[in-house]
Amino acid sequence: MKRGLTEVVYGKSAVVWQQASTRCEAKDVIAADRQLQLIQTRGDKLLPNQQTYWARLRHLLIAALIAVVPARAAEQVVSGEPRIVDGDTVQIDSAKIRFAGIDAPETDQVCLDAKGEKWACGIASRDALIKFSAGRPWDCDITGTDKYGRSLGNCFVDGEDVSAWMVRSGWAMSFIRYSHAYDGDEAAARDAQAGLWAGAFIAPWDWRHRNEHTIILGAFSVPISAQKILLGAVSSEEAPNPDCVIKANVGGRECIYHLPGDRWYGKMNMDSPSKRWFCTATEAKAAGCRPPKG
Repeated sequence: MKRGLTEVVYGKSAVVWQQASTRCEAKDVIAADRQLQLIQTRGDKLLPNQQTYWARLRHLLIAALIAVVPARAAEQVVSGEPRIVDGDTVQIDSAKIRFAGIDAPETDQVCLDAKGEKWACGIASRDALIKFSAGRPWDCDITGTDKYGRSLGNCFVDGEDVSAWMVRSGWAMSFIRYSHAYDGDEAAARDAQAGLWAGAFIAPWDWRHRNEHTIILGAFSVPISAQKILLGAVSSEEAPNPDCVIKANVGGRECIYHLPGDRWYGKMNMDSPSKRWFCTATEAKAAGCRPPKG
């Protein structure tokens, strides 16, 4: 935006909005708008041409704010071919990126298919993203950091929003606790019975803390036995995938993962929702876990 000076006179009062730099700050636009409203509430009488100026300036301020917010949203852009960690997390070079606004099944999450049979939907979500990526380079707009130190952002492949594709394809959900940006994509997936919506499942955010009160989701009907099956304890014999055998307890003060063969691996029972299976050490680290010391 170019430098500019806008002046509107209300009787004996005047407001001057001076853009001090070529990069307008949203807070400055809001402050200027408040000053204009203050003059209006003081009861100054406005001539017709002054009313026109008032309307024009408000439109200018709103337009400036709209222009500012997208420009300031991304702190940085990370580009390159990603390594897919799971359905909502990737790594590009040293940057671990968690998609903002969506939540995909954990890699150890199980769902029910249209026939009521268990299937490894978390693995399927990850694999769907791998297939969609197809070795293409990504561009990710980084907007913040989560509690695990991962970057939060929105990623694009050939201009297409990856998160929108994941939700619309039924492999992730709109993370309504933080955003409603993908609600429409989720509705489309549900109507089409795509991905997870083909059967019954637990929302990813509920899966991590599942109990007898957890709601079971589905596009239409949900089997009576769905809750019992999905809430059942996952034993060591029921790892979601033969390649996903790393154990971790994410419910303690500190998450520590264990690989087959270490001295704690055999002693750890996977008997509660706080116990998780991971496919790789990188995936476990991305979830905030560390290897045992010594």
